[in-house]
Amino acid sequence: MKVIDSHCHLDFKEFEEDFKEVLERAKNNNVIGMQTICTKISEFNKIISIADKEKNIWCSIGIHPHNTEKEKISLEQIYNLSKHHKVIGIGETGLDYYYKNSNISCQKESFLDHIKISKETGLPLIIHDREADEDIIKLLENENKNNDIKGVIHCFTSSKNMAEKALKMGLYISFSGIITFKNAENIRECCKMVPKDKILIETDAPFLAPVPNRGRRNEPSYILETLKTVAELKGENIKKMAKITTNNFLKLFSKATLKT
Repeated sequence: MKVIDSHCHLDFKEFEEDFKEVLERAKNNNVIGMQTICTKISEFNKIISIADKEKNIWCSIGIHPHNTEKEKISLEQIYNLSKHHKVIGIGETGLDYYYKNSNISCQKESFLDHIKISKETGLPLIIHDREADEDIIKLLENENKNNDIKGVIHCFTSSKNMAEKALKMGLYISFSGIITFKNAENIRECCKMVPKDKILIETDAPFLAPVPNRGRRNEPSYILETLKTVAELKGENIKKMAKITTNNFLKLFSKATLKT
């Protein structure tokens, strides 16, 4: 069985003390690849260093919506850095109206810049959506006149309506450990309706550890609990679902190359 964690944050301070052990536990749990996500351009050197040192760890480049007031994206800079062979996605980008850590106009401007870079580079968008469904869909639809946007709604927590609109544009849907939470029945219902060939799985580590590890620091090895739940919802055994989600990841993030 081969599993890929499509979205985690290995550069975060929570992994400083036992980084090697975290990777070893992931390996022992059949996690053969991970994408570590960029949230600040100022921290990209650390992120790319992690990806460079490990054969099946890749990364993205971008600015999280929380940071769009503090960091401004340079289209030329991002375009040049995205040429690195380990950079496989653009983001994490999108809109977050729950925390409001950056004003909405800054978030929208940054999101549009990321969309432009994604289309120019051919690298998929990694989209963060927190209570901003309507604006995210509106911006994506306006920029998708030529059907040239590709990407994933990561850590999906929205409605069936949002899932349907995202799928109509060809986007993938990624489920995190939240899908195992007792009060997440709406997310489980969304998972049931998402086609198997559009599903990814992730940890978003160090956040959102799945049951039975909820409340602890999350790590890539815990993705098996998310995989089990998704497999049950889709009526598949865990090995088949692992193959499906791994193939989906490699299809969307086609720049990623698995090495043995």
